[in-house]
Amino acid sequence: MPEPSDASRPQREIVSFVRRGSRLSRSRQDAWDRLARRYVLDLPRGERDTVPDPAARIDPAAVFGRTAPLVVEIGSGQGENIAAAAAAHPERDHLAFEVYIPGIAQTLDRIERAGSPDNVRLVPLDALHSLATLLPERSIHELWIYFPDPWHKSRHHKRRLVNPPLLEVVLPLLAPGGVLRLATDWAEYAGHMRSVLDAEPRLQNLHNDSPRPAGTTTDQVPEDLPELGWAPRYEGRVLTSFERKAGDAGRLVWDIAFRGAAASVAPSPDESEHP
Repeated sequence: MPEPSDASRPQREIVSFVRRGSRLSRSRQDAWDRLARRYVLDLPRGERDTVPDPAARIDPAAVFGRTAPLVVEIGSGQGENIAAAAAAHPERDHLAFEVYIPGIAQTLDRIERAGSPDNVRLVPLDALHSLATLLPERSIHELWIYFPDPWHKSRHHKRRLVNPPLLEVVLPLLAPGGVLRLATDWAEYAGHMRSVLDAEPRLQNLHNDSPRPAGTTTDQVPEDLPELGWAPRYEGRVLTSFERKAGDAGRLVWDIAFRGAAASVAPSPDESEHP
């Protein structure tokens, strides 16, 4: 049988992650067995196990049993931020997307140790290729992307999560005045993030006059990196083990915060730091 031509092969979507092993340690398996049914949304899958069936939907009001501001984190890792945020802010609901199953299991353990708040759910799917169909428009009040894979090599930059295709997915889902919060420990990726967000007319930088983070960094800083427009460190982001390692390696953390259009219509759930 002849080999199929490139034109006849199904086109693989570009993804921003690499699937790692899903084997669980004994403690993580125990957390999964006890808590997954309560916290992990089991949605029907589509062509890949990291994307939902096209008919799948998430109704936040039905999932959480109420209507409240919704915070979505893409790439929640081992759950340090989302578990702490859910415990500290019972007035909000929290939805975390993560494809790494051991990370989700660790997150379940963290949620339990944080007091088992009921305002958090985990979605084991690829957010970039899932959000547009899963969530209603204008339903996200804050979107967090903390320390995504920088994909350093130029030929891999198309795999970076923060790119125009992500904005085309998330901006219709962002509530009026909703906020995007991002952070990275790589100056070059910080510059890339800024170039993507600065070019988007539907977004407004919340900190136009705020300077770069103080100090020096061990990684290379691009010559064209903006001097201003960097957010102060968001107090609602806990110091994770990942961020601590970046600091130990001598790298600065670059915070970015942008707001969607019509900010006066529906402010984000945490207005304390906003101008």
